[in-house]
Amino acid sequence: MEQDSLTLHGDGISATIVGQGAELVSLRDGEGTELLWQAGPAWRRQSPILFPIVGRLKDDQLRHGGQNYPMTQHGFARDRRFAWAEQGPSFCTLVLTDDAGTRAHYPFPFRLAVSYNLAPRQLGVTFEVTNTGDEVLPASVGAHPAFNWPLLPELAKEAYRLTFADDEPAPIRRLKDGLLLPAPQPTPIRGKTLTLAEKLFDDDAVILDRPASTSVRYAAERGPAIEMSWQGFNELGIWSKPGGAPFLCIEPWHGTASPIDFDGEFADKPGVMLIEPGEKRTLTYRILLDREL
Repeated sequence: MEQDSLTLHGDGISATIVGQGAELVSLRDGEGTELLWQAGPAWRRQSPILFPIVGRLKDDQLRHGGQNYPMTQHGFARDRRFAWAEQGPSFCTLVLTDDAGTRAHYPFPFRLAVSYNLAPRQLGVTFEVTNTGDEVLPASVGAHPAFNWPLLPELAKEAYRLTFADDEPAPIRRLKDGLLLPAPQPTPIRGKTLTLAEKLFDDDAVILDRPASTSVRYAAERGPAIEMSWQGFNELGIWSKPGGAPFLCIEPWHGTASPIDFDGEFADKPGVMLIEPGEKRTLTYRILLDREL
């Protein structure tokens, strides 16, 4: 029987990964506190991997070589079973490669490897996208971890904030019907701080398409705290379900939804990686668990 899940154990941290979608489904600190959203009616996913697109394409169609291929929001990797390639007490690697099913939506050979590694109070996640074909591989990839919001049930959602490593004065981007609006909007971030509230997400995700920072801290005045850092990703999405839900997603991306007026070839879509034959692209993010006293 094919392996369904694996729990990794480290110093002050544990993580559970499943083969379906290579998805992280549990993240606990040294006190046993579950920090990851445990799915539910509000949203059935927990930390899906976004590949080979981030967000939506116009009309849910990927255009290549003058042909259209059906491609739903965030791509197919989150709904595919990955193969377990390596594993140990504190690490594992899962791999997805192209097959007839993927090529019906995305006509390219590829290898996507996702690795999880624990260090003291830290989880490192690495995406490695390899072009195994003989033409340029256009691709996007993104992380979508959903953390409990609030992290302590007795605290109000409004007690939480995101604190960026650097000032974030640049305008943000917003979506309409899942597509990127052309006009930037004023940022709700004040200096380095974004005070969290449900109304932030009335218009869907808050998108930083040129963040100054490569790390952000999610915390209240007390209780568990999470610091996320990333390398190789160009954008950052922050999302919770409009209307209110008990989770907050902090999402490093390479690529975004299609601009609302973009109807061209996928390889020409803004933000897409273009990987030469035989080459690979490596992107990483890290979750550090901490606690505010």
